[in-house]
Amino acid sequence: MPVRTEAASLIPPPPINTQQPGVATTLLYSGSKFRGHQKSKGNSYDVEVVLQEYPTLTTFFEGEIISKKHPFLTRKWDADEDVDRKHWGKFLAFYQYAKTFNSDEFDYEELKISDFVFMRWKVTRII
Repeated sequence: MPVRTEAASLIPPPPINTQQPGVATTLLYSGSKFRGHQKSKGNSYDVEVVLQEYPTLTTFFEGEIISKKHPFLTRKWDADEDVDRKHWGKFLAFYQYAKTFNSDEFDYEELKISDFVFMRWKVTRII
C-alpha cells in the first residue's frame, strides 16, 4: 500500500511553479523516488521505487456508455457473456442487474435514473 510522502522529502524535489518547457511539473519525472509499504499474504515490506525514465505517452480510447445502443454484453473484442459477467460483477452497483443483464427485456431506461454510469473503454492506440 503506498504511503503519502511530503514533497520536501522527495529526492530530487519536484519543481515548483515552473513554466519552462520540458521541465516536469508533477511527481512523475525521471529520478523521482517513492517510498512506501507493500502488504502481501500477511507480510509487510518496505519498498522504494526510483523512476529511471518516464516517457510521455498519449493513449486513445474508444468508449461506450452502457445503454440500449451499447448493452452490457460486449459482443466484440473477444469478450463473451462469461467475460462480461465476470467484469461487470466486480462492481457492487452491477449486482442488481446481474440476473437480467442478458435478457431481451432488460430495462435500459432504469440505468438513466441510476446514480452510476456504466462505461466500457477500449484502448485503440498508444503514441
